[in-house]
Amino acid sequence: MFTSVLMIEKPLTSEDVEFVTTLHGDEAVAFIVLMQPRGDQADVLLRAIDDVALGELKEAVREAEEPAGEEAKAPAQRALERSLAALRARGCDAVGQVIESHPLDKLQAVVDGEAADEVIVLTEPHYVEEFFHRDWASRARHKVGVPVLKLFAHSE
Repeated sequence: MFTSVLMIEKPLTSEDVEFVTTLHGDEAVAFIVLMQPRGDQADVLLRAIDDVALGELKEAVREAEEPAGEEAKAPAQRALERSLAALRARGCDAVGQVIESHPLDKLQAVVDGEAADEVIVLTEPHYVEEFFHRDWASRARHKVGVPVLKLFAHSE
């Protein structure tokens, strides 16, 4: 069975699930989902700049309202459970956990511990971080020793 570690920051949409579960054709895939709450993942200013770059001015104003720390854990756990259920409904094995800090260290430990075949980073665009190669996918490529695929998440 092919094992993919899937890093996400928000619940998977039906389009996301369709895409990641069909990447390998008919081969059986097991997913290990690592969810980091968006409020903890990046600086509010960087997210606001990304929103402006995407033309989403109303979202840029709301970035400061994004839950962080303890407030972000419960919504992240619900999002993770929803995402796991969607992957399982497509016939995939899926387990996961919410990451509270050091996502790339946790990613490395999971890839090594589970002998993962690949990493899929599924996030919204982060233009500032991507430009400076500080996004998850860019940093993971230098760390994990397996192929890293970066995909942009769909919005509901």
